[in-house]
Amino acid sequence: MQALTNALARGRLHHAYLLTGTRGVGKTTIARILAKSLNCVNGVTPTPCGVCPACTDIDAGRFVDLLELDAASNTGIDNMREILDNARYAPTVGRYKVYLIDEVHMLSRAAFNSMLKTLEEPPEHVKFVLATTDPQKIPVTVLSRCLQFNLKVLPPDLITQRLGAILSAEKIAFDQDAVAQIARVAHGSMRDALSVLDQAIAHGGGEVHSDTVRTMLGSVETEHIHRIVDALIASDGPELLGEARLLGERGLSLPSALDELASLFHRIAIAQTVPESAQAFGDAQRIARYAAAFSPEAVQLAYQICIQGRADMALAPDESTGFVMTLLRLLAFEPATRSEGELESAPKAQRAKAPSRATESQAPQSAQTATASSSLEIADWPAFIASMKLSGIALQLAAQTELKAITGNEIVLAVAEASRHLTDKAYADKLKAALDQALGRKVRLRFEVVDDASASLAAQEKRARADAHARAENAFRGDPFVQDLLARFDAKVKPNSIKPAD
Repeated sequence: MQALTNALARGRLHHAYLLTGTRGVGKTTIARILAKSLNCVNGVTPTPCGVCPACTDIDAGRFVDLLELDAASNTGIDNMREILDNARYAPTVGRYKVYLIDEVHMLSRAAFNSMLKTLEEPPEHVKFVLATTDPQKIPVTVLSRCLQFNLKVLPPDLITQRLGAILSAEKIAFDQDAVAQIARVAHGSMRDALSVLDQAIAHGGGEVHSDTVRTMLGSVETEHIHRIVDALIASDGPELLGEARLLGERGLSLPSALDELASLFHRIAIAQTVPESAQAFGDAQRIARYAAAFSPEAVQLAYQICIQGRADMALAPDESTGFVMTLLRLLAFEPATRSEGELESAPKAQRAKAPSRATESQAPQSAQTATASSSLEIADWPAFIASMKLSGIALQLAAQTELKAITGNEIVLAVAEASRHLTDKAYADKLKAALDQALGRKVRLRFEVVDDASASLAAQEKRARADAHARAENAFRGDPFVQDLLARFDAKVKPNSIKPAD
């Protein structure tokens, strides 16, 4: 509102102002402050005193030269004519007559036409302040004669600070987390935040604490969301369904659970792309582990599935069904870029049953040899890993390693510096359990960090994809039709848009 402040300070006033924005962001409050600024005893000022008769009367709603009209209930031309006829007369006690028309988009076309005549030739002593949540419904002829100010939704941090200040002034005990929960459900509306705060005070017996607010709102604890993500990483369908059932049994808000899940994937995406910004998160350490467990493409897809599932929940047979189906989508699908050939768009469950073409013939033999002798050749490590039924973190860690040595029950694996974070104990334990089962004996894992693990399964697959892409690009560029297009239209090939057909 700096532009409005500057206009008041310089005395350069417009005859009509349009305040737009969602409910509860302060449109009517700003209109009343503007009325005080225009009629304060100190003169036209951006800082009204608040104590003079004009200011106090406006605050009390009894200032005769501030006329408020609710257009939602007074939509007709007769109401507008009555108001505009009165606009010809000078103010009774103030410097200006201020007409505040709330929800102005609800006026009829005839009422707008009647208003337009006054807006075209306004009296010097009259100012109009129009407020609306839907400016698209206002005729362009009216919009063109107003200075428009779009009030943005309030950020949760600002609402949290304001609610905290109110509670402190009222000497009401509160938790910071409880206030933050209220700020989030307000969705940028201070009025909604105050309404929820009043409910929380009543619900909590004169105090505002996080447990009480969470129960009142049906909010989902962060630990529930973390367990859902852990189950996704482990590809543990029964655990995922069990967590969904637990949320339903506790009567927690399933739409809120999807909101929290989407918010978690949002934080994971930030940790992957701007790691330094993620340090401010309260669960930064856990977020860092999740950022290592998911590819950036998988995080983006998971976020889209969550918000789409949230939107589709109203169309589901019931909330529980919609919630479970969203979780199953998260479990079943991965980004196409993480697969190869005809398996690119297949669900996880389908791809898990289909071996990679590169290892189809050699993997079973390697696995059989390893199991029969409890010995394993270093060169066979990538094929052995590909043959195992690994998923989630265990697969990601194994794919980034090279087999360096096997001494007794100790397996030494080399991992590149860039993948050091995958050697976390929780991840290493998952790989160890899979190796114990595959080899038929207990083993001990030891990791060595190296500059590059070029012989790992992930490195081999990356080189295979690069070779396939290079062959596809060469074939594409060598096609006579493509060469003709390039020559005729001075066109250029975008290499990233070329994908191998097989």
